[in-house]
Amino acid sequence: MTAPDGDSFETPTLDNERSNLLQRVSDVGGYAYVSVATQAAAGDIRAAEAACEMAWEQLHSGPWHSVLPVWRDAYSMACLQVASFHHDAGDFREALRVLDMGLIMGGMLLRSDLDSAIGKILTKSNAAKGLEAGEGHRKGEVVLNYQRSNQAEVLQVLPIRSLSSKRVEKRSSLSLEEFLCDHFLAGSPVVISNSMNHWPATTKWKDLDYLKRVAGDRTVPVEVGKNYLCPEWKQELITFSQLLERIHAGDSTPVGPTYLAQHPLFDQIFDLRRDILVPDYCYAGGGELRSINAWFGPLGTVTPLHHDPHHNILAQVVGRKYVRLYPASITKDLYPYDEPMLSNSSQVDLDNLDKKQFPKAVDLDFMDCILEEGEMLYIPPKWWHYVRSLATSFSVSFWWSDGSSSPAS
Repeated sequence: MTAPDGDSFETPTLDNERSNLLQRVSDVGGYAYVSVATQAAAGDIRAAEAACEMAWEQLHSGPWHSVLPVWRDAYSMACLQVASFHHDAGDFREALRVLDMGLIMGGMLLRSDLDSAIGKILTKSNAAKGLEAGEGHRKGEVVLNYQRSNQAEVLQVLPIRSLSSKRVEKRSSLSLEEFLCDHFLAGSPVVISNSMNHWPATTKWKDLDYLKRVAGDRTVPVEVGKNYLCPEWKQELITFSQLLERIHAGDSTPVGPTYLAQHPLFDQIFDLRRDILVPDYCYAGGGELRSINAWFGPLGTVTPLHHDPHHNILAQVVGRKYVRLYPASITKDLYPYDEPMLSNSSQVDLDNLDKKQFPKAVDLDFMDCILEEGEMLYIPPKWWHYVRSLATSFSVSFWWSDGSSSPAS
């Protein structure tokens, strides 16, 4: 098929790597995939879709860490082939969905081809909608539509003893030297204000019109349910516009709370990446930036008590959150799960604390805070933290390692 404008998107990396990639797939027994992928390259859309399904099955053949990397690259290849057919037929939305799947689930080999194809399709799609690619910010409906404002109302939904223990220190415009000496080296949390006022995101991300325009048709992975430790919890792939609709619906949505959690959204949607800046604090210790992740969901979203391996700056762009922190030194008293996949999560449900089952956790000292819009929270490695959204919330976490170690990201 030929694109309506005679201009199909290019895949230079795939063109160069196709033979090698197909040989790698053959080496792991993927002969059927090689056969249909070869037919797809000759112009058979059904073969392209079959290749995509075969690779998808391989991605779900066991735990994610056990999937052979070649199948992730094979999935990216199939996504590019399928998307090319949709693009040439003028179905830009479906082409974009398939390419996003390639970014989310595929490998790194063909990443540049996927990014380039998405950029080309977005340009055409925006033009078809009468939008200029560089169109400026337009005021629209504010995402932050409701929040609990007084402390008495907030305390009703927070875990017991909240805001009654030691508060996390708050400091305004903290210098890098002060951060390094007083908090990074000391392993001490701190809330930093007046350090992200210059981010375009602080105004743009409150505008539904803007978010729909730059991200509305993009496919993203979301979590549905109270949190990842609950039996009814599940994951879905939906468009960003659908996510916005669910967040706006709040408790009235029939599917339950929906949360975009710890997703590398800014590697996927470059317009949103341009709206934020990496804080200078993330270069403390001479380490390297590991990941930048997005957290976007409605009031009441909870991340249960857990710890992470890296230094973390949690930047609150829209809305506000309650955060409770426990030091790594009391890990055993927080009853971590025995299962390796959940060993960084606590069995203690702070929203419904079982005092008989977890007696050591009842009277533990902790630090907590209300992280307000425009503030950043530094969480040292291995510090346990529980997070609850007190409003529609859009946050960004920056993980980095220090210069003395380089843990796997």
